Amino acid sequence: MATPVLLLFSNILMTFAWYGHLKAPSWPLWLAVVVSWGIAFFEYCLAVPANRIGYGTFTGQQLKVMQEVITLAVFAVFSVAFLGETLRWNFLAAGACLVAAVVFIFLPVD
Repeated sequence: MATPVLLLFSNILMTFAWYGHLKAPSWPLWLAVVVSWGIAFFEYCLAVPANRIGYGTFTGQQLKVMQEVITLAVFAVFSVAFLGETLRWNFLAAGACLVAAVVFIFLPVD
């Protein structure tokens, strides 16, 4: 359970690092980069342990697919709540495809 929770929180931080500055278009680019790097440091402090803890219980492929699904879910909430965007059908369809990817990646291979 630690791995998905750490990945969730790391994705929240990374989403703000990558996209939070879009709400501050008056910032000079250098400031947006420095602030983003500062946030990303703490994101890495969660993502690296998440992957280290999870590897062995999960394969590298499972960790990556889990990461992508969490990323999309976090961004869906972020884009609506923080950026004021609307979710469209194609974003939801992409989410459904990623959920299908999770199902496939976690199917037993034996």
